[in-house]
Order: sequence, then structure tokens, then C-alpha cells
Amino acid sequence: MEQTYQYAWIIPFVPLSVPILIGVGLLLFPTATKNLRRMWAFPSILLLSIVMIFSINLSIQQINSSCIYQYVWSWTINNDFSLEFGYLIDPLTSIMSMLITTVGIMVLIYSDNYMAHDQGYLRFFAYMSFFSTSMLGLVTSSNLIQIYIFWELVGMCSYLLIGFWFTRPLAANACQKAFITNRVGDFGLLLGILGFYWITGSFEFRDLFEIVNNLIYNNEVNSSFVTLCAVLLFTGAVAKSAQFPLHVWLPDAMEGPTPISALIHAATMVAAGIFLVARLLPLFIVIPYIMNLISFIGIITVLLGATLALAQKDIKRGLAYSTMSQLGYMMLALGMGSYRSALFHLITHAYSKALLFLGSGSIIHSMETIVGYSPDKSQNMVLMGGLTKHVPITQISFLLGILSLCGIPPLACFWSKDEILNDSWLYSPIFTIIAWTTAGLTAFYMFRIYLLTFEGHLNVHFQNYSGKENTPFYSISLWGKGGSKRINKNLRLVKMNNSKSSSFFSKKTYRSDKNVRNRVGPFITIVHFENKKDYSYPYESDNTMLFPLLVLGIFTLFVGSLGIPFNQELDILTKWLTPSINLLHQKLNDSIDWYEFLKDAIFSVSIAYFGIFIASFLYKPIYSSFQNFDLINLFVKTGPKRSLWDKIINGLYNWSYNRAYIDAFYTTSLTGAVRGLAQFTHFFDRRVIDGIANGVGIMSFFVGESIKYVGGGRISSYLFFYLSCVSIFLLGLYFPVF
Repeated sequence: MEQTYQYAWIIPFVPLSVPILIGVGLLLFPTATKNLRRMWAFPSILLLSIVMIFSINLSIQQINSSCIYQYVWSWTINNDFSLEFGYLIDPLTSIMSMLITTVGIMVLIYSDNYMAHDQGYLRFFAYMSFFSTSMLGLVTSSNLIQIYIFWELVGMCSYLLIGFWFTRPLAANACQKAFITNRVGDFGLLLGILGFYWITGSFEFRDLFEIVNNLIYNNEVNSSFVTLCAVLLFTGAVAKSAQFPLHVWLPDAMEGPTPISALIHAATMVAAGIFLVARLLPLFIVIPYIMNLISFIGIITVLLGATLALAQKDIKRGLAYSTMSQLGYMMLALGMGSYRSALFHLITHAYSKALLFLGSGSIIHSMETIVGYSPDKSQNMVLMGGLTKHVPITQISFLLGILSLCGIPPLACFWSKDEILNDSWLYSPIFTIIAWTTAGLTAFYMFRIYLLTFEGHLNVHFQNYSGKENTPFYSISLWGKGGSKRINKNLRLVKMNNSKSSSFFSKKTYRSDKNVRNRVGPFITIVHFENKKDYSYPYESDNTMLFPLLVLGIFTLFVGSLGIPFNQELDILTKWLTPSINLLHQKLNDSIDWYEFLKDAIFSVSIAYFGIFIASFLYKPIYSSFQNFDLINLFVKTGPKRSLWDKIINGLYNWSYNRAYIDAFYTTSLTGAVRGLAQFTHFFDRRVIDGIANGVGIMSFFVGESIKYVGGGRISSYLFFYLSCVSIFLLGLYFPVF
């Protein structure tokens, strides 16, 4: 066992070889590397699988032995200053490494087919592997400085991945917004790290916890300053995990490829803030007011994320706000001191949300197969509907993720969310009401997403290649695996299969298109000959995209069994977290009897079913010929004769659809103020600073031009002029009147 821990340093460095090899290949053998670009998916997945196996081994040893292992070596030593680097293996590290590797492998397999069309395929896999390296380095860090280094690398990778399609203005703006927003939190994190080093003289976690605890217990440190440093540390987690008020970057981050959204929202970037608070919880728990602040920010984020998801039309943005709300639940649990329930929900949510985002990518991919259907429309749920018969596997897996997020037993998120809701009863009645209300809202907006997407009929206007709309028509789609058949001359045959790039996992080929999600696969469409145009219906994704959905669906079904609360022998999660719980000086949870559990579960499940019922009442089509659309618009009325109820619904809809006007407020108050200051400084520099310099030059020019006519070359004239000036000066001294 000791030997296994000694080699744990390889965890963050194994995936790093992929971007290095891709870079060397492009430098030395550019043509061969580009021609064999699809082969680079194999080493990316293989190396991350090696890390996953190693992480599973470490996790099993953590469960069996309940120990913490740390190895450090000195990097810089100068007088009293010593900077050490190393790695820390504890339950939190093993949990995070398991999540990063398992979800990461599924995303990489999925991406091989999803990104097959894109000319940036090599760049995508290089970024993904470097992102995995940064996250694994973050979770294995043994001190604050090491965490900050990998923290910034994660931010850099997210900037590159969100702006992967940088030729799109929206993607370019989104990655800049994410980068700048996170820099605000990262600056606070750096100040907090320096503040605690000034107090304790150490960056190591264990030294930091012990010294601060002793200083506060003996009243040897200014409590206000310690609290301020803790708040600054927490600011970094607020930005990275998209907590209020630094959450504004998260919905715009959906401009990146969908696999990136799955990775960011499931087990990597947004989980980094939760990881940081969990890592520093032994420090926060002894500092006054900081725990209350963490729980307060968490409950605000829970409610805000749920309300903003209610009226979103973009499927990925709706899931993004769902992520924001669920991260608020985790932050709330950490603020309440419920370490186990927070990490439990982190695990269950990671697999459920990865399933939902990859499922949304499959839906978007299917919608884009409609000829002439633009990418901006392919994510609009209002234009979807009736996809169940076209994408049945995606529908089943997506429904599993929806039910899990709603908290329906026995799926994963039911166990963890129910535990957080029960813990809130003991913490604050107000927080309890908000948390339970948000649970109902979660069920409502998640089933709204499902019903708008899969129920009813396909609510689109089919278009031809020229982009002109056409009237509805009768169409039959025959999906083949390549090749074409000669059919009746009165029927049209369409075949699109002209790529030269082959997949490592799939034998199908796809057209390569620049910077757009415009995958074109082989299909055959039969249309009535009177139309004489080319159409197609949505179709199911390839096996390499469906396989991760099935695996994540299995995780969503059974991962909740890790924290079964009925028997301590079966409660694997508590055994796993025992060292960390002991470090927090908390008592291990006793087993819960069936009666107590069912009493609490019935109430939470009833709230979830109530939200599902309301969503079904509003969004489920009443007639079979009904075309899906956002029924909440029926309640949004304008004009002077609106009733009070109409005004309330209209206000709530506008509040949700316009993101609570927070982005507009930031644009006006911050962006507008910065631009106004920049314009003022530009005017002051051009007109005042440059004006003084230019004025001196102009005056010198005119004085010189005037004096040159005075000079005639005669000394007597110079003496006369000089004596005249001296005389006038002397007269001015003796006769002040002049």
C-alpha cells in the first residue's frame, strides 16, 4: 500500500503527455499528424483510463485503511522562507480524481464522434488533456500555493475551451467574460493566501489549520483580519463555482462545444470551488461568521439558479442554471457543516449532469441533421418536440438524468439532495423553506425541458439549402450506414458522405467543416417529387456517442448506493470520508431507521411530483395535432388591462428570461463605468496632457517666428532693445502704478 501512495505523483502528469505529443507531432510531422488526427483520441482515452485505474486503487485503499498520505519536497529555501511542493492523498482527493477520470473518459469517447467534423479536432483533444492535467494537479495539491498555480491553469484551459470556436463573436465574448469574472475571484484568492501566510508563516494545510485554530483559541490574532482573509479565500470559490454574484459567466460558457459543457459542469471547473471550500473547511469552521456567509451565498444561489432556469429557451442554458442551483445546494451543505452530504451530492450530481449535457449534445446533433437547420435554432427547445420516436435511446437516458435531478427515488440525486434538505431543518427555518421550494422548482423546470424537447410533435419549419422556408410535407427518412440505392425516378435521393477522415472508434465518415457544429452524416431521404427539395428528419446518434450515455445512465441509477444511510456496514461513503470527518472533529452519522427515512422522503418526493405535475399541466400537449411551444407565454400579456395575476406572471417571466437583470446591471454599472472612465482619461490625455505639450511647442514656434524679424544683425539695435526693456522693468519697480 505504501508503494502505491509513493507513485501517486503520476496522477496529474500522465494525461500531460497527450498535448506534448500532439505539439511535437505538429512541429515535426505536421502532414502526418493532421492526416491521422482521429487516432489521437485513443492515447487520450488510454492515458486517462490508466489514471482512473490508479485512482480506483487509491480509493479502495482509502476505504479499507482510512488513512491520509502526504509527500512533500523542498523547492525553494531562503533563510526563514521555505516553499514546498508535493501531493496529498486523502478521501477528498480520491473522490475528486475518481469523478474527473470517469466523467472525463466518457466525455472523450463522446467527443471523438461529436467533434469529428471540426478542423480543430487535434486542438480540442490537446486542450481536454491539459484541462484534465490541471484539475488532477489541483485536487492532489498539498498546499495553497500549489493549488493557486493549478487553479490558474484550470482558468486558462476553460478560457481556451469555452472560446474553442473563437471565430464566433458570441464564443469569443463568452470566454473573455468567463476569464475576467474568474480573475475577480482569483485576485481575492491570492490576497487570502498571502494574508494567511502573513498570519501563520506557512502554506501547508495541516500547519495552517493548527496554527489558526490555536491563535483564535488563545485570542492572539485579530478576528476581523482573519475573517477578511477567509472571505477573500472564499471569493475564489464563489467565482469558480458560479455562486452569486459572480455567476454571470456560466450560462454564456455554453457557447463552447457540448462535451466541454459536460466536463465543466460535471466534475471539473465548477466543482473546483466546492473542492476548495471542502479542503479548507477545517479552517473556515473555526472562524466566526464565515460559515454563515458560505451558507447564505449557497441558499441565494440555490433559489436564483432555479428561478433563472424557468423561462430559458436554450436547452444548454437551462441546464447551466440547473448546475448553478445544485452547486448552491453543495455550498449550503458546506456552510451548515454537512461535509458528507455536500460531497455526496457532488458525486451524484456529477454523473447526472454529465448525462444530461451529453444527452443535450445528442439532441442538438440530431436537430442539426435537419437540412438547412442553423446551429442557433438547434438548441432552442421551443423549436423542438416529438423527438422521442426519433432518438429513443437519448430520450431514455435524458429522462434518467431528469428524474435524478428532480430527486425521484431510487436515482442518485434523491439520496444526496434529501440528506441536504433534512440537514437544513436543523440549521435555519428560512433556509429550509427556500431549499424545499427550490426542490419543487427544480422538478418543474427540469420536466419543462423534457416536455418541450421530447413530447408532442416536431415543432420546426423545415428549410431547404437556400434557407427559404417551405410548407409542411410528407417525408420518410431511411437511415443507412453508407452507400446509396437507386430508387424510383419520381423520388429524390440525397447522399452526403464526402469526408476523408476516419474515426478510431467508428467506421463512419463525416465532412470536415470549420468552427461550426454542422456535422453532416450519410442519410437517405425520400420526399414527394412535387417538392423537389431535400429534407431529413432527426436521427439517433452513433454508438460512440450513445455508449457514454448508457454508462452514465448506469452510474445515475446506482451511484446513490454509496451513501445508503440505513446500515453503517453498507455506508461506503461514510467509511471513505472517516479521516476527513475526524479532522473536522465531527461525529460520524448514526444509521437511520426506515420510519424516519420514509417520513422525510415522502415530503421531498411529494414536492418533486408536484413540480412535475405543474410542468406537465402547462407544457404537455393537449391535442395530438398540437405543436409544442412555450406555454408560459400565454400568461405573459401586455397592455393596460392586465390583471394583478398577469402582472405577477409577466414580472416573473421577464425576471427569469432576462437573467434577473443582473447582467444588465453589471453592464450599466461596471462595464459602463469602466468605459466612461476610459473615455474621460482618453479625453484628458488627448486634450489636457497632449494639449499642454502641444501648446508649449506652438508657443515656442510663434515666439521664434516673431523674434526672427527683430534680429537685423546690428549690435546697436540689440543694445537699444535691451536697454529699453531694462528701463521699463526698473520703472515698474519704482512706480508700481504702471
